Amino acid sequence: MRQMHLVGFLQAQNCTIFASSWRHPDSRTDFLSADYFQEIARVLEAGKFDLGFFDDRLSMPDRFGSDHVHTIEHGIRCVKMDPVVVLTMMGAVTKRLGLGATASTTYFEPFHVARVFQTLDLMSEGRASWNLVTSLNDGEAANMGHAEMMAHDARYDRADEFVEVVLGHWDAWEDDALIVDKASGRFGDGHKVHRLDYRGRFLSSRGPFTVPRSPQGRPVVIQAGSSGRGKQFSARWAELVFVAYHDIEGAQREYASFKAAVAAAGRNPDHVKVATLCNPICAATKAEAEDKAALIEKLPLEIDALSLLSEALNFDFAAKGMDEPFTDAEMAGIQGLQAIRDRVVQATGKKNPTVRDFMVGSGRGRPRMDMVGGPKEIADKMEAWFTGGACDGFVLSAACVPGSYVDFVQHVVPELQRRGIYRKDYTGTTLRDHLGLPRAVRGDWQIAHAAE
Repeated sequence: MRQMHLVGFLQAQNCTIFASSWRHPDSRTDFLSADYFQEIARVLEAGKFDLGFFDDRLSMPDRFGSDHVHTIEHGIRCVKMDPVVVLTMMGAVTKRLGLGATASTTYFEPFHVARVFQTLDLMSEGRASWNLVTSLNDGEAANMGHAEMMAHDARYDRADEFVEVVLGHWDAWEDDALIVDKASGRFGDGHKVHRLDYRGRFLSSRGPFTVPRSPQGRPVVIQAGSSGRGKQFSARWAELVFVAYHDIEGAQREYASFKAAVAAAGRNPDHVKVATLCNPICAATKAEAEDKAALIEKLPLEIDALSLLSEALNFDFAAKGMDEPFTDAEMAGIQGLQAIRDRVVQATGKKNPTVRDFMVGSGRGRPRMDMVGGPKEIADKMEAWFTGGACDGFVLSAACVPGSYVDFVQHVVPELQRRGIYRKDYTGTTLRDHLGLPRAVRGDWQIAHAAE
């Protein structure tokens, strides 16, 4: 029977995806410690999650008012540590939980990314994954020494080459290249390690690569592009895709369309898993869950939404009055997460929404309250999406750490298991095993490339 996939959505920062989460009375505040993240890892592994995944940005939100003071004062995602380092601490206290982190194709070098994630894959015995992003705002560009952000489609064009280089390096070592025979003095077969010699429009990389293959072959590739170009990119490269579908009917259409795009790219749609973002607020009973939701709903501040909208849309929301409509030129000039802009237009029915419309229509900085209940209510919704052709699983965000994860594992996981749609235990050792993906074979990614 087809099994649901679950991903814990994490941030190596002072809060979760919700800037207000640090204000929750039950949230731990020792987010600068290894123990904080190791407890989350233990909870997710107890719940048999496929992986814990770290979102990441290379700057704190400081677009609003062109200043960072409000960011620090209100704790709006201002602490951002290196997620791979945090993952190594989580990997040390787990045996099966997959380990995923974000690294930008715009600001990092492919050889470096290839080495970091292949090393993590070896150290975790085949549990690593790389979420590739193209980065989206000027703050990141400034921190990484660039005058401005690259144009949207150009970032994806460069990213195509970046992935080719990374995958090419991950294919450098044949599985039996290492010999390590002290008696003969022969360490490896030099003819089974191959130099890449890549030259493209944007990137070049020679090799040979310095890290052998892992138990799962190579790390799993994750992507979350939501634009037309982003979806095309995901269909070509991703093995696990994160989405944010908002209703089951729309999700069914988007899911079917994306799987068709994967097939059109010459790939097996069953080998590309789609997980949609959700924010379950759960407890032993629906009444208890509603009490939890009432508390969570009071935590966000107006400044949270304004700051996060400014960051995501790369536009200073302090430059406009709350009820002042955006001009046509301003709407067309938004260069960040354009999916947010389009969602606000659709939700409000306004071609030129106001700042307040953006706050309400986007829900930025506020947990969605569409999945609140006891085990049955939450499981019913998840099962309807999963069996109804809307997704292959879910990316779970938390409004309280570690409480939101604990509640889900304690109350909802047993119900999903009882229904037979979620594993009772891990059936393999690698992340590819958890996701139902075959072990990566050298050169397998080039099949789709050749089909284009």
